[in-house]
Amino acid sequence: MNTSSVRTEPNKRNTLNRLLEVARQEFSKKGLSGARIEDIAREAGITKQLVYHYYGSKERLFSAVLDESAQRIMAELLALDVEHLTPTVALRELLYYCFDQYRDDPFLGALALEGIRYHDAHDTPRNMFADLTPALAEKFDNILKRGAQCGEFKAVADPRLFLATAALLTSGGFTNHYSMSVLVGVDTRSTQGMQLWRQHSVDFIVSSISRAPNPA
Repeated sequence: MNTSSVRTEPNKRNTLNRLLEVARQEFSKKGLSGARIEDIAREAGITKQLVYHYYGSKERLFSAVLDESAQRIMAELLALDVEHLTPTVALRELLYYCFDQYRDDPFLGALALEGIRYHDAHDTPRNMFADLTPALAEKFDNILKRGAQCGEFKAVADPRLFLATAALLTSGGFTNHYSMSVLVGVDTRSTQGMQLWRQHSVDFIVSSISRAPNPA
């Protein structure tokens, strides 16, 4: 066995992790056009030549950042243990978690918005978000079907349409905080605003399919 390769691999993984985290922050703060490879490399403690060696271009580095972020947030949602809960409680817990991922990550909202712009403007290849979405839709669908079977929910014909609506509602205060804040009358980035939108968005989503007059 080549022991040097065994020792080198963890070092490379640590370097890539550090690079992706620095790049994630830079892209979130400055956008794709404003972020510079030189600055990212310097903050990560490596040369810009090494960045290009790993990723080839700033756009490919940005795509890698989006993939890493999508994989992490999707993995957290898929691992959320809600199957033992009643359908209404399970759905609420999952929706709250969707919201809390944005609330607890100061870079996620800006990164998601920049990712939307990037995908809208480029013919991008298939990515982690697209690959993992069916599994998340299935997790939602299982809860929705359980709810329909026990009489808590109305039948939902298209779980992916429901998931898309839920995602837009829970993340709207972070990806479009200016319009949301004007409409709501409270800064959705403030503690008060986030708590208000967290509760309202989840109540609204659950009530849209609930058969109970006051969903728990």
